[in-house]
Amino acid sequence: MIRKLPIVLVFLSLLFLAACTSNETNSEVSLPEGVPDFVQESDFEKINWDKKAVTFNGNIIGNENKSGVIGADAPSLINGQKWMWHLWGIENTRQTELTVVGYHKETGIVHQILTTGWTIGLGGENNGADAHAPSSVKIPKSGEWAILLYTDGKLFDTLIYEINE
Repeated sequence: MIRKLPIVLVFLSLLFLAACTSNETNSEVSLPEGVPDFVQESDFEKINWDKKAVTFNGNIIGNENKSGVIGADAPSLINGQKWMWHLWGIENTRQTELTVVGYHKETGIVHQILTTGWTIGLGGENNGADAHAPSSVKIPKSGEWAILLYTDGKLFDTLIYEINE
């Protein structure tokens, strides 16, 4: 029995390593065709999934005093939805472009969620924000989403939403 103990320990160690390896998620992000060049795989590694969007200013859901959306709590899966983006800390709003990139946590897939493309122009002040933009969005799958916002090619903010319908 004592001679079999090392074999059993080796077997259990290998079994443990295999179990640990199978629970790891694929950390590689594959960027889809047509995504703007300034969107980097490293941007997705920095996502803080614990920093969930909150409701503020009555009906804006996002990161207070940075960015938020009116409409993010409405059903957006089947037929899409209108979302109104709000950003704080933006200067020259009429010359600034907003790029929106969706990242589904469970699948690790990057999606275009704006129905008209990756990027829209921003308008002026609205609801206390320095800039705003209306858009139509379609979320392809329920689950936890990171919505990465870029202004003029630079990562501006990340919104974490749970989209269930």
